[in-house]
Amino acid sequence: MPEAPLAAIRSLPSWLLGRAAARGRALVAEALAAEGLKMWHHVVLSATRALGPVAQADLGRAVRLDPKDLVGILNDLQAAGLALREPDPRDRRKNAVSLTEQGARLLRRCEKAARAANDELLAPLSPAERDRFMELLIRISGTTEG
Repeated sequence: MPEAPLAAIRSLPSWLLGRAAARGRALVAEALAAEGLKMWHHVVLSATRALGPVAQADLGRAVRLDPKDLVGILNDLQAAGLALREPDPRDRRKNAVSLTEQGARLLRRCEKAARAANDELLAPLSPAERDRFMELLIRISGTTEG
C-alpha cells in the first residue's frame, strides 16, 4: 500500500526544518514580546548596533527589508526612544540611524531572552549534538557564519 501523502510530506527534511524554524520563531517572538519588542524591531536594533551610525538605506539593505517597512519600524523605534535618526554628517541628504542608550539596554535584555528561547528550542539535544546541529544548519543554509 502506498505511503499516505501526509506521512510522505512530514518525512521531508524541508518540512521538518520548517516546523523547527516555526517553533524557534515562536519561542523567540514570545521572549521578545515579554520585553515589548517585535522580531523585526529586534533585527533592526541589532543591525543598527553592529553598523551604526548607519545610513538608513544601508541599514535596509543589510537586513534585507523593504524601505517602506524599514521606515515604519524606525518610526516605532524612534517613538519609543530606542533609536535615533539624524542627518548623516557625511551626506546631509541621508539619515543616519543609531541606538540610544535605552535602545542598547533593551537590546541586551532581548538578546538574553532570545538566547534563552533558543536554549529551550535545543533543550532535547546534548551540548555536542547542539554543536553538530549548528554546523549542519550552517552548511545546508548556505551561510558562511553562525
